[in-house]
Amino acid sequence: MPRASVPAADALLDRPIPVLDHGFVRLVDYLGGDDRIVQSARVSYGAGTKSVREDAALIDYLLRHAHTSPFEQVVLTFHLKMPIFVARQWMRHRTARANEISGRYSLLPNEFYLPEPEQLRPQSTTNKQGRADHAVPPEQAARILELLRAGQSERYAEYASLIEEGLARELARTHLPLSLYTEMYWQIDLHNLMHFLRLRSDAHAQEEIRAYARELARCARAVAPVAVEAFEEHVLHGRRLSRRELDLVRGALDVDRFRAALAESGLRRTRRRELLAKLGLEEAPAGDGRERAGGSGG
Repeated sequence: MPRASVPAADALLDRPIPVLDHGFVRLVDYLGGDDRIVQSARVSYGAGTKSVREDAALIDYLLRHAHTSPFEQVVLTFHLKMPIFVARQWMRHRTARANEISGRYSLLPNEFYLPEPEQLRPQSTTNKQGRADHAVPPEQAARILELLRAGQSERYAEYASLIEEGLARELARTHLPLSLYTEMYWQIDLHNLMHFLRLRSDAHAQEEIRAYARELARCARAVAPVAVEAFEEHVLHGRRLSRRELDLVRGALDVDRFRAALAESGLRRTRRRELLAKLGLEEAPAGDGRERAGGSGG
């Protein structure tokens, strides 16, 4: 039986998607898609794929209730090229399989990351690990870029000189800066890729890795569009509330206005009932147009 394929994903295979100045994301291979998720979820009682609408509803249910194992059945393999400092952040995600180019075996390329002028920003005064939301003045940006460019060129020339003198490559490479580009093959299942995207698409993540996350999401959407839509709905653009925050919302909630908005929302009945439960409200009895408040506030 031939392997199932997804036309939108096939169209992306082996096509490098440019990222930053010298980097790329390339989808090398994939295994499964939305159909694989629903087949895996239904295997316990022998039912296969149903209508598109029913399959989409099942994927949405699985995602919003954190039933993650069916999403692990979909696997994506990427060829990636990125600056070393991005790769070091990337390797924090240990739920994937990676094979990176080795400077012990190969001469490393003369390719370094230079930020765009608008990305040259001061240290943030509110975020200890990030940059401010405004760029430095143009004349300062020009000086910084020239300093970075000259330093990278000098370091690489010295690296090449050390190699010519016969120094072992594994030692010569230690002289190179973190802005040097590296490459790796990276294989990950869809569940863990969505976790990566949740963290690395966040506004607090470094802009350079967010640029890669956008293209990874593009590839994932081609492979499993229904699953990625559910991920964006419930995880990426959803928000969690603490117990105290939830109490505040309940206390301030106008139940009648909320009931009217919910009735006009277009949400499926199961989704409406789940939302009521989250807020500690009971569904109104048949014939009664109101919900009953439960828990604190109402």
